Amino acid sequence: MKKLTEIRWHGRGGQGAKTASLLLADVAFSTGMYIQGFPEYGPERMGAPITAYNRLSNEPLRVHSNIYEPDFVAVVDETLLDSVNVTAGLKPEGAIVINTAKSPEEILPKLNGYKGKVYTLDAKKVSLATIGKNIPNTPMLAAVVRASGVMDEQLFLDNMQASFKHKFATKPEVVEGNMKALSMALEEVKVYDGSK
Repeated sequence: MKKLTEIRWHGRGGQGAKTASLLLADVAFSTGMYIQGFPEYGPERMGAPITAYNRLSNEPLRVHSNIYEPDFVAVVDETLLDSVNVTAGLKPEGAIVINTAKSPEEILPKLNGYKGKVYTLDAKKVSLATIGKNIPNTPMLAAVVRASGVMDEQLFLDNMQASFKHKFATKPEVVEGNMKALSMALEEVKVYDGSK
């Protein structure tokens, strides 16, 4: 991993974008990284667009602001592509990860000419198959780890399992479903490399 990786999450209230950013921060911290995971608060209501952020580094973090030029962007709700400029400031050597049933090539026209890598994952399909509910944030978290390479995928899975076991100590069935969602998402994510 390079010295600093910055990730911006776009979602709607209730979809778990904030929770995903906090989970990523938690698991990165457990691997020894310096971390930040925080939401940008706006109108806090179900369905309203929200933004959350991650900074992950091997060195102490001295910046405390929103992220305007992210290395990676995660879009938990593809309808935001029609109303929010999700590629604003996104570095071309980075990538965007979108929750959609469409292929990366089908989604390109909505990305304002972005030339970097485009990852897509049908997080709804994955979460319904593994958790039994449409909870897109868990599969999207795995897709972001795959796209960003911020940590080894097996290390990520091991640390997520420990985190879930602690968080859901009284509900072991929740742990199993979420772990299956992470593993399936790592397999199902598709990529288009626009730079080639």
